[in-house]
Amino acid sequence: MSDKTYVPEGESAPASQIGATIEALAATIHGRREAGAESYTWRLLNGKDDDCLKKVMEEAGEVALAAKDAGAAQGAARDAETDHLRYEAADVVYHLLVVLERYGIELDEFAAELNMRMRADERPAGAVMLTPDHVKRGK
Repeated sequence: MSDKTYVPEGESAPASQIGATIEALAATIHGRREAGAESYTWRLLNGKDDDCLKKVMEEAGEVALAAKDAGAAQGAARDAETDHLRYEAADVVYHLLVVLERYGIELDEFAAELNMRMRADERPAGAVMLTPDHVKRGK
């Protein structure tokens, strides 16, 4: 666990399928730091900042377009468009995880940031939190 986060006293961390999947993907991305130039992920981690950041922007746009298509579709077409939205959403999450890895932001820090945005009654028991000196709101 990062020194920027903590689990509130008396609580234990929740188990989550999505958490396990994101953690496994983040570990794979981290491992690609040593993969070499033949790896797409390695190139994103070690190339120009703009290349990695542009991919996040591109994929976020594709999510928006896929969501618009899914919202407009009906019947079987809606199922296909929803599948496409899920595919694009996975792309944006992958590329976001690459950006977090590139800039040294650990998953528990990212989770803590999300947890800080919820009221105490909304957060899962045992959720990591940011230490006060790492809480930043805006620039």
